[in-house]
Order: sequence, then structure tokens, then C-alpha cells
Amino acid sequence: MSDIINANPTILNASDLPTRHSESRKKQSSSAYIADSISRLPSSKTLLHDPFATTPGEDSAYSSGASDQDDNEDEAAIDDIDEQEIYDLISTISDPEHPLSLGELAVINLPHIHVTHGTPTPTNLHPMSHVLVEITPTINHCSLATVIGLGVRVRLEQALPPRFRIDVRIREGTHQSTDQVNKQLNDKERVAAACENETLMGVLSNMLATCK
Repeated sequence: MSDIINANPTILNASDLPTRHSESRKKQSSSAYIADSISRLPSSKTLLHDPFATTPGEDSAYSSGASDQDDNEDEAAIDDIDEQEIYDLISTISDPEHPLSLGELAVINLPHIHVTHGTPTPTNLHPMSHVLVEITPTINHCSLATVIGLGVRVRLEQALPPRFRIDVRIREGTHQSTDQVNKQLNDKERVAAACENETLMGVLSNMLATCK
């Protein structure tokens, strides 16, 4: 296993994180949550520093659960999807390096999530909605920023209805390669190709295993 990139990250208490989920999670102690996260993670794993370096010919293990959604989903349900809902979906993703969630590491922060809904018109009853998530790496040279961004994108594409346009970015000024990582994370063809890498999908599956 490669050396830990950030051995001493800032850690937030899980019980203090904003959530709309049941109070059971908020009552759970930080140590219990960490222990549960550790039990879900493999004892050793490959950390993919370049997830877009895929191997040709591999079968895709990625599919968007959103594609199976009914195009006529209830409009009120769509309107209920706000910043807090998005935070609850992605804050419990496990960090690929530490047995902690992205919320606990302050990689995902509620103020850095933005949701906008289009206004229905007589000719377009189901306008597109937009979700912007800005990620804050724990250090400005984190080589796992792209893997984390991919995990967030995969989680949202699987959980949200198809009318949501998803934009995952590194927060400005928090990473030395912000522009390069952002370009990779929002290039649909490169994301699709990366998700054909079985090793990468194994890492992402472990990250998403702790999602509530």
C-alpha cells in the first residue's frame, strides 16, 4: 500500500455534521462510526492516483441508476431535493485513504453545494435541474482528488433522477491542479472510460459502501 498522503487530516465529529436523516446517526458516537467504516473497508487496497488511465477492453462496471427512473416523476419530489438532501447523499462516502467519511474530513461541506431547479413552462413541464458540488481536498497536492470527485459523481448519478445535471468541481484555491482535475471530472467520455476500469470501480464501491 502506498504511503499515506495526509497523515494528520482535520477531522469533524460525525454527530455534529448537518443531516436530515434520522437522529440515530447523530446519536452515534464518532468512534463507533469510525469503527463501522473500518469494518466496511478492505484491509488493503490500491489507491488509483490516475483513475483516467484505463485499460482497454475491460467490461464496464458502471451504470447509472438514474437511467431507470420514470421520466414522469412527481414534480414535488424533485423540488424537495435541495442542498441538504445532496449533502446527506454524499457526506457519508468513505475517503479512499482514511477510514473516515468525506463529511468528517470536511471534503464535502454543505455551504459548497448548490442546487437550482428550472421553472416549468407550458412547452417544458420538466425542465433540467442543476447540482454543483465543490470539493475541498485535505491538502492542496492530494493525488486522490480525482478519485474522490469520481466517487461523488457516481453516487449522485446513481441516486438522482435523470433530469439533474451534475457538476463536480474542486473548490477554487484548494488544489494545485484545480483546472486539470475539474476538466477530467466533467468530461463525460473520460468519466465513462475511467468507470470501465475494474480496479477503480472496486475502490469506488468501497467508498460508496458506507453511504446511508
